[in-house]
Amino acid sequence: MRKNMLLAVLCTVAAVLAGCRGAQQRTAAAADRDSIAVDDSAARIAPQYAEGFSVEYADDGLRLVTVSDPQKGEKSKTYRFALVPRGQKYGQLPEGYTPIEVPIRRSIAMTTLQLSNFIALGALDFVSGITSTRHLQNRDIKARIKDGRISQIGMEGNFDAEVIMAAAPDVIFISPFKRGGYEAIKETGITLVPHLGYKEMTPLGQAEWVKFIAMFIGREREANAFFDAVAARYAEVKALAASVAQRPTVFSGEMHGGNWFAVGGRNHLAQLFRDAGADYVLSDNEETGGIPMDFERLYAIAANADFWRILNSYPGDFSYEALRASEPRNADFKAFRERKVIYCNMKQTPYYEQSPVHPEQLLEDLVFAFHPELLPKDFEPTFYRLLEK
Repeated sequence: MRKNMLLAVLCTVAAVLAGCRGAQQRTAAAADRDSIAVDDSAARIAPQYAEGFSVEYADDGLRLVTVSDPQKGEKSKTYRFALVPRGQKYGQLPEGYTPIEVPIRRSIAMTTLQLSNFIALGALDFVSGITSTRHLQNRDIKARIKDGRISQIGMEGNFDAEVIMAAAPDVIFISPFKRGGYEAIKETGITLVPHLGYKEMTPLGQAEWVKFIAMFIGREREANAFFDAVAARYAEVKALAASVAQRPTVFSGEMHGGNWFAVGGRNHLAQLFRDAGADYVLSDNEETGGIPMDFERLYAIAANADFWRILNSYPGDFSYEALRASEPRNADFKAFRERKVIYCNMKQTPYYEQSPVHPEQLLEDLVFAFHPELLPKDFEPTFYRLLEK
């Protein structure tokens, strides 16, 4: 069973995260009593895989945090913050650093990826506002929205400033390279903190942003323990897949609005395919985001690929017939004919709120699809499974 396989990993973090579960009953006022032991080695943040943030520890307890685009784009900008222990006086900060008292008491999370960090740390008490609830499955968050502890602030480009002010966040975590609409928010005077986990090019790099959030809420020890367990399991599964003699080929996506948006060869999903013992059909591509293609171009590349990965929010039970109905030419792919579609329905799984911090689970699912002999026969996938009918 999956539980047996992951028992060692779960035991590693169980004691540390036990405090997280109890923390769900904490009040915002109690958060003021938290302290961040920056001299505790177990609480020091030192990113190993994430390339979008770095931390420098100062002797006076300040932490100087730098945030920049992991992809080093032409329009990339560097953001600097000085995390000051709450209630502590500080002198002159280095030029260009914005001070933030930590632990913060409340925040707004603009994306589900950011929200996944709070969920992983059992720290929803620090979230007072979110944007969309689309694909949201977490019962605790739904309950908090219903009773008003968490407010919905609108969508990117159409935020409700009054709701944001009522949520009283100390900071708002944003994604500055997305559609935006942050000008109205800037007028509130609330500190905007870029969270660029979505731009990381490796699965573990994206997952490591849980440490970034931890620095703002005093959960560094928990974040380090959590991530260490995730990274250890990821390495174990990756090592299993590295031993395979035959590597199948795989492609990804579907036609939408006349285009097929395939992920680039440097995307973190492409890295997952490689680590799972498969060859992505666009592995030589240097793009990190989506690549729009017409059907003919994609078919020329992927017609004979062994597997086809699909993630969507189909209303009901997805099937090969539904895939054919959406585009009759889909039936011409080898992966369709041989029933090798790897599928995840976002309406039925907590994909966006869980997968960003659990790349080891994504990797296990893909390895089980590509090389089922490497995992126990009774392995139960978390997100992806072979489409059967």
